[in-house]
Amino acid sequence: MARTPSNMLPLGILAPDFSLRDTVSDKTLNLQDMKGGQGTVIMFICNHCPFVIHVNPELARLAKAYQVKGIGFIAISSNDVENYPQDAPHLMKKTALEANYSFPYLYDGTQDVAKAYDAACTPDFYLFDKNLALVYRGQLDGSRPENGVPLSGEDLRTAMDAILDGKEIDPLQKPSIGCNIKWIAG
Repeated sequence: MARTPSNMLPLGILAPDFSLRDTVSDKTLNLQDMKGGQGTVIMFICNHCPFVIHVNPELARLAKAYQVKGIGFIAISSNDVENYPQDAPHLMKKTALEANYSFPYLYDGTQDVAKAYDAACTPDFYLFDKNLALVYRGQLDGSRPENGVPLSGEDLRTAMDAILDGKEIDPLQKPSIGCNIKWIAG
């Protein structure tokens, strides 16, 4: 299992805008329509990565707990589906339903959105404030497949709580670790 760290985008940058197809509703959705009133989590995930499979239960719990507080959640898969067919859109829908996602699971077939966010791995997490300025990027928590650390969502949860409480977020943030995004050759 490859261990690729996330690229740590500079804090304060504005979220690049996008419109992508939601694999569950089969509708094209854009960032402005999906953003939360208090903040927005954008995460790059996929179906087959063991790191994502490991965190899926916590992603579903966090979204359900924080969406009601005004934090929007958006998941995006940008993997090359020709060489990784298990990440195809119809299987993304199946994964979203089985994992009880309460958020859109978007397909970035051109990989333009992943490139705009400088996404490197799955899972890769970005938290933006209500003005879509980046305030957190990095790991969900210290849990990894087979490391014995229980899932808690602690790092992302702490950052979301800070947004909701109007507090500063510690700029010392740990990168996420996961499988590399499967880039289209060419």
